[in-house]
Amino acid sequence: MTEMMIERRALVAGLALAAVGGRSAFAAGKLETVEIVTSRGRARFQVEIAATKAEQERGLMFRKSLAPDRGMLFTYKRPQPAAYWMKNTLIPLDIIFIQPDGRVLSIARNARPHDLTPLASGGMVLGVLEIAGGRAAQLGILPGDRVLHRIFPK
Repeated sequence: MTEMMIERRALVAGLALAAVGGRSAFAAGKLETVEIVTSRGRARFQVEIAATKAEQERGLMFRKSLAPDRGMLFTYKRPQPAAYWMKNTLIPLDIIFIQPDGRVLSIARNARPHDLTPLASGGMVLGVLEIAGGRAAQLGILPGDRVLHRIFPK
């Protein structure tokens, strides 16, 4: 497949996302559960999965709201350092960087909408969870807390 064809498919996929209100086909269907075990108890979120490059590039851009129990989990095939920015993101987010063993590595709290400053993980991650800005503090989510989801070992 030529580079032009790949770019064209990416454009078509982007237009399809826009046509369904910025939500991926996965998001329109089944949500998955992510739990975070904190010193205060368990916090549970219903999340969309962003596993493909296109889904990850789109993320939560253009969303006007995010329910307190919803989010998006970005998953990687291999551990890697990650950095996120808030380009075209309309709402503040807490960005939770998760180590390969399922522990919270770091949290970018209340990331500012439209800010292009890269927010780095500070180490190797296998997943990144985005939730509504301020929720991590409200729920007492801290580095070292355990994240429960099928991509992390039990």
